[in-house]
Amino acid sequence: MYTPSYFSVPAKETLLGILPDASFVTVTTVAEDGAPQVTHLPVSYDPGRGDHGTIIGHMAKANPHCQWLEQSRSLVIFSGPHAYISPRDYASVVNVPTWNYVAVHASGRARILSGEADVIAVLKRLTAENEGDRANPWSLEEIEAKRISAMTKAIVAFEIPVDHLEAKAKLGQNKSAEDKQALVSASAGSDLEEWQNSIL
Repeated sequence: MYTPSYFSVPAKETLLGILPDASFVTVTTVAEDGAPQVTHLPVSYDPGRGDHGTIIGHMAKANPHCQWLEQSRSLVIFSGPHAYISPRDYASVVNVPTWNYVAVHASGRARILSGEADVIAVLKRLTAENEGDRANPWSLEEIEAKRISAMTKAIVAFEIPVDHLEAKAKLGQNKSAEDKQALVSASAGSDLEEWQNSIL
């Protein structure tokens, strides 16, 4: 990821800052013939496992992407808040349209989890994280064991111990103090507001 020094931010802290909203990710892995395998899916991130944390998820066994997970490194892209920036959003008049955003790239080689208990643990973890803030959360225990067992045979669960983590927050850090303040005002009420405030 091209990241000028003024847009570089602490990677792990930034990832934790954009989660759980950024937990629907893009996973890319390169196949033997060089063709990129790309899958969009929800994942869980465990910051305590390894220096850079571990990504946990699953995809359909029918997805050709699965066969390359252990064969090649994967890049997982977490997309944080973002917004179009108009030249009129600045205090000065010498600007052009752009896009401000926060993103984190995590990479590593996946390990397939083959035991049924391990696969079920992944399903329970993802379900609990995504149901957690609901008034009446659903749990995997509501499905009969036979059906859960059948489901585990149709998916590939994996974990990616992250060995490289980088983050970028393009928020106008290279602009004047007046322009930075104007960007904060322009972002009021948006998902980007808190991040824009961080550059003052």
